[in-house]
Amino acid sequence: MSRTFRKSASPAAILTEVHSLHWLSEAVPQGGAAVAELVGFSENWLETRMLDAASPSPVDARSFGRRLALTHAAGADFFGAVPPGLPVRDAVLAELPSPSLPEPLYDTWGEFFAELRLAPYMTLAASEGAFDRAQADRLWMLIDRVAHGDFDADQPQAVHRSGPSPAVARVHGDLWGGNIVWARTDDGAVGTLIDPSAHGGHAETDLAELGVFGSPHLKATLAGYQEVSPLADGWLERLPVHQLHMLLVHVVKFGGGYVSQTVQVAERFT
Repeated sequence: MSRTFRKSASPAAILTEVHSLHWLSEAVPQGGAAVAELVGFSENWLETRMLDAASPSPVDARSFGRRLALTHAAGADFFGAVPPGLPVRDAVLAELPSPSLPEPLYDTWGEFFAELRLAPYMTLAASEGAFDRAQADRLWMLIDRVAHGDFDADQPQAVHRSGPSPAVARVHGDLWGGNIVWARTDDGAVGTLIDPSAHGGHAETDLAELGVFGSPHLKATLAGYQEVSPLADGWLERLPVHQLHMLLVHVVKFGGGYVSQTVQVAERFT
């Protein structure tokens, strides 16, 4: 009998993860990234198939990058869209609200990212006194730049498609290195997605968040990604802006050194 892993969380967090796992799994038959297999769930717990961890090689990381590109290319209907069946009120990230939409509201990524992925967490962090006045002013200036489209860019264009890639990517939503399990198989280590807070967003956000805490052979992952979906010019310069979401979440949750990292991003772009 195969082993399973059970985790407990709030009902909203369970619903978010269950629907996110299903949604991301839809891309697997088309070559998308592997996703942890959901075995069962209830109101405040879920179980996934246990994975035997292995150390990935650069070849494994490159393969994961190619697969992640195809997951993103599966698309979403609009920025801020949640997985089908998930009520927007239940969308969460690390037990914090993850503001989402039942229908299109934003025409651009910048508007969406500023208003639903940066401003809410900035407001929470500021209410807890995480930043002094000058730091907060610079962060709000950067958020304003994001909203005005200063960092907007096309989604990566999947070369396998007969037409253009979707304008909105299907993203994991919390893709730090720990949310990839490198599962042991006969063919090597397969990067497998866990703990998603999936939504309609920009592919560059997932890629940027992989670099916040590091991911094995990240350069190989990015190279594999670009084999399938070349990134728009200037993507390296935009990565810190995309990382700001994850950094602000960590400021709210943990404070500490994340405050200085977040401020450094604001100082770079304002």
